[in-house]
Amino acid sequence: MAKKLVLGRGLGALITIDEVKTEGSSSINEIELSKIKANPDQPRTIFEEEALEELSMSIKQLGIIQPITLRKIDEDSFQIIAGERRYRASLMAGLTTIPAYVKTAEDDTVMEMALIENIQREDLNAIEIALAYQKLIDTYDLTQEELSKRVGKKRTTIANYIRLLKLPAEVQMGLRDKKIDMAHARTLLTIEDTPSQLELYELIIDEGLSVRKVEEYVRAISSGEQLGDIRKEEKVVDRIKKGGGKKASSEEFDLLSSHLSKFFETKVQISCGENGKGKITIPFKTEEEFEHLISIFDNIKR
Repeated sequence: MAKKLVLGRGLGALITIDEVKTEGSSSINEIELSKIKANPDQPRTIFEEEALEELSMSIKQLGIIQPITLRKIDEDSFQIIAGERRYRASLMAGLTTIPAYVKTAEDDTVMEMALIENIQREDLNAIEIALAYQKLIDTYDLTQEELSKRVGKKRTTIANYIRLLKLPAEVQMGLRDKKIDMAHARTLLTIEDTPSQLELYELIIDEGLSVRKVEEYVRAISSGEQLGDIRKEEKVVDRIKKGGGKKASSEEFDLLSSHLSKFFETKVQISCGENGKGKITIPFKTEEEFEHLISIFDNIKR
């Protein structure tokens, strides 16, 4: 009876178990590139052309420093387990053969080896990692806890990556293409409706918002505000702060009043006469509310 497949702490544990027999483990084989096929379960979906060209130039000068890993399909063909970038760069460099370790493994084991090898390398983008984790969970019917033990990652880390797959496709592509980082994406996940996620995502791209600023917008959106209204208020506040002589309109005063009301957590009223003079009224109903206002002013002063 075959032993149960257990990966332990990652690829290193996987390739030493009884089910995976190796050929030439103490020697390196030169394999013709024409006989090698890519792995359809390769988790990496993006191979940057510039990086491949740099690797190709290095291979031309120094050769292949680290052999790739293959499995033998039949006498005349091999499939890549690990090292597709080196394989592609070698083709670009005009090589006809490549040094490789050849292993014997079943289809499901090869897929698992390829996924885990790439995850352990930690050079996949966040979406590729998330898809790899999800594929392992679906294929082997694992819980996140079981997967964490197999790949040597914390369960919370795995959960955070998989949650990224709940984002709209446009946001996932932006994360994949490094238009936003994972911290931005995780913050967007706290917004429940897709239109607001996409609206804020576009704003992050257009204005290069910091994660802290995105968190500020998310809190406001989560409390029921519209991003467009928040932006209008900010523009009015910025214009008034900068001055410039232009008198604020009644609509702008309303927006400013709304902005201050949210800040002080009470209904703030602003009145202004034709001569530019006016007053700001911050009401309170109880002694506790008054003390709360005083604490806000104290914090501003500090």
